[in-house]
Amino acid sequence: MSPTDLPTDAATAGAPAPAPLLTVRGLRKSFGTNQVLESIDLTVGRGQVLALIGPSGSGKTTILRCLNGLEVADGGAITIGGEVTIDFGRVPAPSRRDLAALRDRSAMVFQHYNLFPHKTVLENVLEGPVVVQRRPRAEVTAEALALLDRVGLGDKIDAHPFELSGGQQQRVGIVRALALRPQLLLFDEPTSSLDPELVGDVLRLIKELAVEGWTMVIVTHELEFAREVATEVAFVDAGTIVEHGDPKQLLRNPTQERTRQFLHRLLFPF
Repeated sequence: MSPTDLPTDAATAGAPAPAPLLTVRGLRKSFGTNQVLESIDLTVGRGQVLALIGPSGSGKTTILRCLNGLEVADGGAITIGGEVTIDFGRVPAPSRRDLAALRDRSAMVFQHYNLFPHKTVLENVLEGPVVVQRRPRAEVTAEALALLDRVGLGDKIDAHPFELSGGQQQRVGIVRALALRPQLLLFDEPTSSLDPELVGDVLRLIKELAVEGWTMVIVTHELEFAREVATEVAFVDAGTIVEHGDPKQLLRNPTQERTRQFLHRLLFPF
């Protein structure tokens, strides 16, 4: 299991940064009078991992939903893979086909799993590649079985979501995303709904994907995980990116007071 375009030796120390896989410029989004995103700029290189941290309601999930075409931004532009650019400020507005192009190149792993309750594990994984992407069922089934076996769910293909633990459901959600063969993986608080003892399995799987070279944007409150896995961390607050940079530097010694306040409250909640 590996992405279509793995990073090359250019990602090693002293070499040029990898070419951008994701570029976001001036992304804006409002819900009614509530300005949720204000001119978000992001760049994620191929094979890199961006962790988005910040308080609840800061706009992190809305960023992911715009990247996946689940929300229509009010302005700005998103480019994925250097091939698809969606300009949300243009007239006429982006069409359903434009938004589908974003979803063709990205896949979301949701906080609350979002599995179809009436479908089996295997059927949940097959739905997108077979029904939406119209790929051959036999080919997709073979890939799905291999992926499920890899994450320890090879014996659960006929189970329904209610028969699985939270950690197992989230691993199905990750397999479902991988089965779409995306260029970009999006994770929205992938461990926040899990019991503490189940968090480790999901984080280990995401770490493995990072090592394999998948390009990812992850919304998380797991600071140690972000420090280990991410190539860059961005602190989001009130719909803006307050600061971003190397995880080890930013999480240890942020330059902005608002970032310092957030990290202190997260590390010392009482």
